[in-house]
Amino acid sequence: MTDPDILIVGGGLHGLSAALHLARAGRRVRVLEARQVGAEASGYSAGGVRTLGRHPAEVPLALAAIERWPAIADLVGDDCGFRSVGQVRVAENDAEFTLLAERVEGLRAAGWTHEELVDAQAVRQLLPAVAPHVVGGLVARRDGFASPLRTTRAFGRAAVAAGAEVIEGARVAAMDRRAGLWRLRTHGGETHAAPLLLNAAGAWGGRIARAAGEEIPLGFNAFQMLLTEALPPLLTPVVGAAGRPLSFKQSETGHVMIGGGHKGRADLDSGEIRLDVPRLAYSARTALDLFPALHGARIVHAWAGIEGVTPDDLPVIGRSAVAAGLVHAFGFSGHGFALAPVVGAIVAGLLLDGPETHALAAFAPARSQLCGPAAETRPALLQPAG
Repeated sequence: MTDPDILIVGGGLHGLSAALHLARAGRRVRVLEARQVGAEASGYSAGGVRTLGRHPAEVPLALAAIERWPAIADLVGDDCGFRSVGQVRVAENDAEFTLLAERVEGLRAAGWTHEELVDAQAVRQLLPAVAPHVVGGLVARRDGFASPLRTTRAFGRAAVAAGAEVIEGARVAAMDRRAGLWRLRTHGGETHAAPLLLNAAGAWGGRIARAAGEEIPLGFNAFQMLLTEALPPLLTPVVGAAGRPLSFKQSETGHVMIGGGHKGRADLDSGEIRLDVPRLAYSARTALDLFPALHGARIVHAWAGIEGVTPDDLPVIGRSAVAAGLVHAFGFSGHGFALAPVVGAIVAGLLLDGPETHALAAFAPARSQLCGPAAETRPALLQPAG
């Protein structure tokens, strides 16, 4: 096996996007994935392709990404199930509507016009089945959704076709840097070495950073999702709520997917996830409050994927502050799916010593907003068992 130029830890969407961009730049890339491609958050997210409601620091990345999604097949050879159906965030009372109006005003002052404030009548034109108490909302008309697992696998296939290696079942057990090389040993006893390393290990990204000598606080959540039986058409756009957690959309098959950040229980050492039924029930009640036509619908599936969450809810993207040849891209805190086509290109550029094409200070590994202790003590395992 020829030694690679770059090692990537993590076969999720961001690691695979970086692998694709690096391989097409002519670099030898090897991805080490502890389980299977898309085994965690990348394959089991809500799949939202969203500019709506982004933190101001993420808005430029989200706007750059939304330009790429309609032509995603040109990048990865698959349309990834992307549908540009728009996204709506509804206000359920006047106080929420006022906050949405203030947000739009702030965005306009910064030069951004992608979010549109609409009244109750306009919301009902977009969402005829919405509850009568809704008083208005925000709309981002170019937003939409895609299929998470299909997208992740498409990026993986495209990366391999471009020359990248993707090794599944390669859990990192130990790592160090000697003689200008990062040396990673897996639990199977294999050793991999390269001068450059990308930490795209998702919820385990903090552990990989710590093994490299860099403390980056990172917690984790198991974001839960529900799926109903196939129902008659209720809505076309993706729906969120201004005052409570909700991600709500209906597929072309009629199934309704309900999420919004409610958390299950997870263990990083084993990778085990346990669903929290009361929180799932709260998600279902929220959806029912906003769409009474769901009354009586059966839930046919529920799941969760483990995702890394930072103290400020912004991802870690950038060069290590302490270790040579190391770049980080993790901690997307439940809203990184849509950004992958752009983030992969950004971190590929950082690894190749290119200029920063986007302002990354808000995502820097050593930013001041990453304060406080990490959410877990020193681990026994760098990556999950199993």
